[in-house]
Amino acid sequence: MGEGFSEMSDFALQVENLVKVYQPRGLRWNRSPRAPVRAVDGLSFEVKRGQIFGLLGPNGAGKTTTLKVLNTLIRPTSGRASVLGYDVVAQPLEVRRHISVVIQESAAELFLSTLDNLLTFARFHSVPPAEAHRRAEKVMDLFHLREEAARKVQDLSGGFRRRVQVAKVFMVDTPVVFMDEFSTGMDPILKRAVMSYLREEAARGRTIVLTTQILSEAEELCDDILIMNRGRQVARGDLRALKLLSENVYDVSLTFEKLPAAIEQHLAPLAPRRMQVSGNSVEFSVKADEARVLALVAELAKRERVLRVEVSGASLEDIFVELMK
Repeated sequence: MGEGFSEMSDFALQVENLVKVYQPRGLRWNRSPRAPVRAVDGLSFEVKRGQIFGLLGPNGAGKTTTLKVLNTLIRPTSGRASVLGYDVVAQPLEVRRHISVVIQESAAELFLSTLDNLLTFARFHSVPPAEAHRRAEKVMDLFHLREEAARKVQDLSGGFRRRVQVAKVFMVDTPVVFMDEFSTGMDPILKRAVMSYLREEAARGRTIVLTTQILSEAEELCDDILIMNRGRQVARGDLRALKLLSENVYDVSLTFEKLPAAIEQHLAPLAPRRMQVSGNSVEFSVKADEARVLALVAELAKRERVLRVEVSGASLEDIFVELMK
């Protein structure tokens, strides 16, 4: 194992020039071979222990493939990666002992009850029975699973199955947690409770690696973010650093007493990246200097009385759209 991949490293994850190429089966419509798919293309990054790290990107960016390499579910084509200093190819069993994983297509044990899913997972990770039962009580309350405790997972809805999958992570103390689209199927109240719990776990020293397409989740949760597209890194840093990539992008929200006629035409010269009109309110995002944005707001205020105005800097969604261009 090369330098920088020792167990004593301060890094929970180390990825160096990672490549994963899939060789598709079958032929194309014209009987020619299908081209290989380069899902991850020379990716390199490090994640410090105790951070919430967000891996973001559109569908097909390579996020889940990267997670599967780090989870030892698939082998990289080239490059290398380690978890807590353990090489994912040379020491896969050690990696698995130190991680918990929630992958989108992974399933809970369908023929076990909700409670037995939690207890069995804890047993696999050597949690003593009394402690496992104590944790299960807490976790079932957190995920609103108490009424489903005796039901087999195969009889639960998709949303409740997802809750069981995510709940299992909190039954154990593995130092690294991987979560792929963790909030799927959760209502807003539960999602907020789980996000709060994730922050508590990170404060205790666990490293949490998550992928999400809900950018507000990453904006609220992540200490460090890597945005990727087509298998490559597009941008990297904390939210403040990423916002510097999208200077002069503003989110504007206006509520009028009466919505001005032809509001879209008034905004057209600024070429808004996105715009939503709802009732007497309009929300839009533009890239322009601050003076021009404020002048536009003042001009609109002359047409109809403004009840509320809010101008803020770029959100993670704005940055994402900018980078994907």
